Amino acid sequence: MAAIDPQERLKELDSTLTGIEQVLDLDGMRRDIAELREQSADPELWNDQERAQKVTRRLSYLESELGRVEGLRQRLDDVATLYELAAEMDDADTRREADDEVAALGKEIQQLEVRTLMSGEYDEREALITINAQAGGVDAADWAQQLQRMYLRWAERHGYPTEIYETSYAEEAGIKSTTFTVKAPYAYGTLRGEHGTHRLVRISPFDNQGRRQTSFAGLDVVPVVEQSDHIEIDENDLRIDVYRSSGPGGQGVNTTDSAVRITHIPTGIVVSCQNERSQLQNKATAMSVLQAKLLERKRQEEAEKISSLRGETTTSWGTQIRNYVLHPYQIVKDLRTGVEAGNPAAVLDGEIDEFIEAEIRWLRQREAEAEGAAE
Repeated sequence: MAAIDPQERLKELDSTLTGIEQVLDLDGMRRDIAELREQSADPELWNDQERAQKVTRRLSYLESELGRVEGLRQRLDDVATLYELAAEMDDADTRREADDEVAALGKEIQQLEVRTLMSGEYDEREALITINAQAGGVDAADWAQQLQRMYLRWAERHGYPTEIYETSYAEEAGIKSTTFTVKAPYAYGTLRGEHGTHRLVRISPFDNQGRRQTSFAGLDVVPVVEQSDHIEIDENDLRIDVYRSSGPGGQGVNTTDSAVRITHIPTGIVVSCQNERSQLQNKATAMSVLQAKLLERKRQEEAEKISSLRGETTTSWGTQIRNYVLHPYQIVKDLRTGVEAGNPAAVLDGEIDEFIEAEIRWLRQREAEAEGAAE
C-alpha cells in the first residue's frame, strides 16, 4: 500500500478545517462571546440565578469551541513547518513526530466535523434524559442504574454539568426509573441518537444458579424547553400527587411529602421530581419536564404527519439500538451504525463518544436522504 503524501494529507485536513470554520462562523462566535462577557459582568444578572447559569454555561462553551478550532488551525500550521524542518535536516525522528501529529489532527478534526452536522431545530439545546427498566426483573433495574451511571460518567468526562430530578429505586437492587438533565449546549443534538432500547446480556449476579440473563432498559432523550416554546397545558388535564421521597432500600431522603408526580391524563405521560426540598420547586421542575416531553411528542407527531403525506413509512424510536454482551464473549455493538467496542467496562464507564459520533453521522445521512426524497 502506497504511503500517503503528507502534503496531500495536509491539504485535505486544511480543506476540512476551513469548511468547519465556515459552518461554525468564527466571527459570529467571537461576537457572541463578547456579548455574553458583557452580560456576565453585569451584577444584576445574578438576581436571576437560572439565567445567569445559562449565560455562563453558554459563554464557557463558546470560548472552549473557539479555542478548540483556533488551536487546531495553529497546530495544522505548525506541523507544516515541522515537515519543512524534517526535509531540510533530513531528520527521520522529526518526520515521525510530524506524522504522529498529522494522525492526531486527523482524528480531532473528524470529531469536530461531527459538531457541524448538528443543525436540527432543537439540537443546540440541553438534554433531558429518562431511563426506565424494562423486561428482565431485578436485572433490568440494575441495568437501568448502570446506564444512568454511564451517561453521568460521560458528561463528567466532558465537563458537562448534570442534575438528577428524580430516581425511583427498585426494591431489591437498581432503579425503576430516573430523569436527569445534561446542561451543556448541543447536549440534545449530541445525545438524541441514544434514544431507544438498550439490551444487556450477562451472567446474572442475582441468579443463584449463575444463568445467563437478558435484560432491557429504555432511554428517552428530549430537548429542554425554553421560554420561546409554546406548549399549552390545561390544568384540568393534570393529576398531581405528592409523596415522600425515598432512597435505595426505602431509606427516606426528605422528611416531608415534598416529592411531586404529575400525570398528563390525555397522553398518559407521567413525570416526577424529588430533588428539591420544596414541594413548589419540585412541582415547577416536574412541569418543565412535562413540557419538554410534550414538545418532543408534538415534534414527532408533526414529523409522522409529513411522512404520511409523502407516503413514507416511519419506524418507532422505541426499538432496540445497542447490545451490551458480557457473556459468553464481551462486545458492545450498535445495531444501526455497526460500531463495535471490545471493552464493555470502558463503555459502561462513559467511553461512548465513538458510538455517539457514528450516530450523529447516521442520523444526518437519514435526514439528508429524507430531504432529497421530498424534493
